[in-house]
Parts: sequence; C-alpha cells; structure tokens
Amino acid sequence: MLTVNDLTNLKGKVVIVRVDFNVPLKEGKVRDDNRVRAALPTIQKLLKEGARVVLLSHLGKVKHKEAPEVVAEQKAKNNMAIVAPCLAELLGQEVVFSAETRGEEFEKKVAALGDGQVLLVQNTRYEKGEEKNDPELAEAWAKVADAYVMDAFGSAHRAHASTYGIPELLKKAGKPVAC
Repeated sequence: MLTVNDLTNLKGKVVIVRVDFNVPLKEGKVRDDNRVRAALPTIQKLLKEGARVVLLSHLGKVKHKEAPEVVAEQKAKNNMAIVAPCLAELLGQEVVFSAETRGEEFEKKVAALGDGQVLLVQNTRYEKGEEKNDPELAEAWAKVADAYVMDAFGSAHRAHASTYGIPELLKKAGKPVAC
C-alpha cells in the first residue's frame, strides 16, 4: 500500500482525497475544526507537489428514503459549503467549492483547477448511490482523477463509492492509490 509520501510527479495531476469533514456545525459555521485540521498535512503535501486537489467528504446523514421535503431539510442542514471558508482560512488560500457532486459543471470546475489549487465538493451523501457504492457514481468521480488518497480513516471501513469504488477503479486503470 502506498502512502501519500510515496506519490511523486504530481504537478498538474488531479488527486482526489477522501477526507473526513463530518464536523459539528452551529449557526451555519464549523463548531469544531479538528477533523479539518487533521487533513491539513495531507492536503498541504499534495499542494506543495503542485497537485490539483479535489476533496470529497460526507457531512451528516441524508436519508433518501424519507419524504422529499425531509431530504431537502437534511441537505440544507448538511451542506458542505459551510466547511469551505473554514478550510480556506486554515490553508491560507482560496478553496473553490462545487455545489455539484458530478456532471458537466463539476467536471468544468475540476478542469479549471490550477496547480496547487483545492476544490471542495458538495457532501457525497447528497448522492443516493454513495452509500451503496454505485458504480456509475464511482466512475463519475474516478474519471477526473489521476490519483486517489484515503485520508478519512473513520470512514475507510465503509464500502461507499467515495471510499471503495473510486480507488478500485483507479487501481484497475493503473493509477496510484494511497493512504
């Protein structure tokens, strides 16, 4: 198994990092940023190497079997956009946010990243297929990546699209997968 320190020649490469930004929120702000701070060494190492870093994380729960209005409330309450300013402050640089989890607009934001830039993607659990390791969802994420880093050790045991599906596809494609 590779570690993030084994990854080299990352300049201009898109690296998906599965982070654990499942942080407590209060009044529209991050109440405790310990999980964000825990991911900083990985993110900073990749940025120093010139990578284009795409961060995926879940935040809270979104129960897609509930009534549509309940799902909408859960999504509003667990919006990853709240975490972006906290991350930007801790990194000391702009963090681009993608409200889209996949599709054309998401792909445009990834393609527009410059070397050493960060894109924080909306809550992975906004996607019905995340917790089911939907192969189409995993492919939608994997196709934009040159490498993958698992930094969300609290979620590593889950066979979700962002924790299991992406790395499996990238391994099959001969692309590096690290922790």
